[in-house]
Amino acid sequence: MLIVGTELVVVEAELVGGLLGCPSCRGVLGPWGRARERVLRCRSGSRLLRPRRARCRGCLGTHVLLPQLAFSRRQDEVLVIGEAIEANVAGEGFRPIAARLGACPETVRGWLRRFAERAEEIRAHFTRCAVALDPELGPVMPAGGGVADALEAIAIAARAWVLRFGPAGPWEIASRFSGGRLLGNTNRPLESVR
Repeated sequence: MLIVGTELVVVEAELVGGLLGCPSCRGVLGPWGRARERVLRCRSGSRLLRPRRARCRGCLGTHVLLPQLAFSRRQDEVLVIGEAIEANVAGEGFRPIAARLGACPETVRGWLRRFAERAEEIRAHFTRCAVALDPELGPVMPAGGGVADALEAIAIAARAWVLRFGPAGPWEIASRFSGGRLLGNTNRPLESVR
């Protein structure tokens, strides 16, 4: 899987032009059909999403080109999930968050648990990303606990991205930096993301 921008025309032009690199071997990706259609629950309502697929000309592996507005294997938009995490760090419980977002309480609780379980790994990964983008970054001060520190690291990495590349939402940047696996179900979801 490769996280790409949200503008389909730009992604298609990059794919056809050979500008996208294989996440496995860094070979050149070419068009290879589409992934299955799915529904993505967004703040503004549901939308159909049918990501592009690509095949590496080098290793022949195939990859889904997932737009940065989604996390892998999550049915909700990154902004919705990010809002839930931010509200939880601010002290709100999962039930009120779910009610406000119109999401299932168990789903929201699952996001928050996964984020809390991975908090140290997320903090370390996003701190490395921030330093890679801004080598002159000063010390990152603790924000008040594991989950808050992880959220702070995401914010610092997003700020470094914006300063270097221009405007983008922090949760879309988080999707890109995590390879879509911020809330991944594997043992080490961020380990292989470079």
